[in-house]
Amino acid sequence: DFLCISLVNGFIQLRYNLGDKTVILQTFQKVHANGNTWYSLKAGRAGNEGYLDLDGINVTQKASPGMHALDTHTDFFVGGVSSLNLVNSMAVENEPTSFTGCIREIVINNRELKLTVTDPKGGANIGDCDGTVCGYTVCKNNGTCQVENSGFSCSCPREWIGNTCEQSIHCSQNRCGSQALCIPQPASFSYTCVCALGWSGKYCDSKIKFFIAKFVGNSYIKYTDPYYGKRDLQYSRISLNFTTNQTEGLIVWMGKGEDEDNDFLAIGLANGTLKVVINLGERISVPLIHSKYSICCDETWHFVTVVQNQTCIKVYLDEELIIFEDIDPQRKYTALNYGGICYFGGFEIGRKVNIVTTGLFQKEFIGKIKDVVLFQDSKKIQLMKAEGYNVYNGNYGN
Repeated sequence: DFLCISLVNGFIQLRYNLGDKTVILQTFQKVHANGNTWYSLKAGRAGNEGYLDLDGINVTQKASPGMHALDTHTDFFVGGVSSLNLVNSMAVENEPTSFTGCIREIVINNRELKLTVTDPKGGANIGDCDGTVCGYTVCKNNGTCQVENSGFSCSCPREWIGNTCEQSIHCSQNRCGSQALCIPQPASFSYTCVCALGWSGKYCDSKIKFFIAKFVGNSYIKYTDPYYGKRDLQYSRISLNFTTNQTEGLIVWMGKGEDEDNDFLAIGLANGTLKVVINLGERISVPLIHSKYSICCDETWHFVTVVQNQTCIKVYLDEELIIFEDIDPQRKYTALNYGGICYFGGFEIGRKVNIVTTGLFQKEFIGKIKDVVLFQDSKKIQLMKAEGYNVYNGNYGN
């Protein structure tokens, strides 16, 4: 399998092969070789449907039946390769040549690659395109960088201040408390405080404790399993109680959630019914949906347990076995290598659920969660000791 972006006769090409056939997309417009113009390029695939976007002009290859997962298991190369033997002949047109020009701000699956001396695994014959202390990300939020004898200075847009235009004017005098995040509200010339786990109040200055976590949207808890290194990952288990009045939401995501290589076990709601999704390493997510009856909007507590015995998955809802399925009878991958990370309710501020889960779940969870138990542990995990934001005391009332 491969995915390759290249410059061919002045046009940008995207070529990919998921194991059955090679798909080629090409931009409508040419790239001018004047060395002075920066272009914004977006390319990728969703399943076996590819897309290519150059400065806002989009080309999409309609999907056809076939493979849906890109399985490369190789290093990622930018601008060239260490050996032409690594290049699939179908990935390029004619003889492959290395790229000559400048590349910046590479984002793969919502993660930016750091094009520095120390971060990549290797490289050769790479120089600094900017050549000054300004670079391209020194001034934030569309600030303009100016080189000076002492270094640089940033000219900031009207609503941003700071040496690198990193701070909103609406948050410059904020009263947000311990570890809270200040979120500017330009429309009202004000701000709101997003409280760290264990704090509440308008300015996040009131200390709280709870055993029932209340998620209000744009909320999350990130729990790191201290016993992960001792777990038998071929036999995983998680159970919890939840209540909600919403039809959509991610309840829990066992996994690092960083890229498509990460294993995960996820529980959530889709169209008002329970949805469980497992990925043990094939980059092919297996959704298990129970549609017997709706479990949203009734304001009652529901008890869910998911048991993974190698590739056999059992799902219990309110102590009734509702799903029993072998997701891979070939037993190609049998362990849930989730990295010891469990997200509850959503992901870090700014990371959208529908993007991180590639559309498996649409929204953050709104509701309450309690009594979370991992594997066969004798104690419930202490959510209060985890990392999180915008989570409140759900012990009482609504």
